[in-house]
Amino acid sequence: QVHVVESGGGLVQTGDSLRLSCAASGLTFSYYVMSWFRQAPGKEREFVAAISWSAGRTDYADSVQGRFTISRDNAKNTVYLQMNSLKTEDTAVYYCAARKFDIHYNPRAYDYWGQGTQVTVSS
Repeated sequence: QVHVVESGGGLVQTGDSLRLSCAASGLTFSYYVMSWFRQAPGKEREFVAAISWSAGRTDYADSVQGRFTISRDNAKNTVYLQMNSLKTEDTAVYYCAARKFDIHYNPRAYDYWGQGTQVTVSS
């Protein structure tokens, strides 16, 4: 059985940094593209960042490019999202997701999801 668990969310102020972690089990982690999505109240879930199985390719939403960094440690079955220069508009529940093959921006393309972790950025 596959389990995906996010952690590291919290309440921070604008300009602060936060690092999210996502640990996956029950799958061959190194075979999977890992991505972060987020969902704010009343809005659809949106793509944030993704990393290929080998970490050779990363991709970011325009809104976080240059501020967020995605990375992975295949030995620990964990993917990270380093978030710097946080803005109030980054407030959302952040989800980690896994899929095989290539990076995809549509959340429906992902097979496994975590329960989400809340990130709240106050001004």
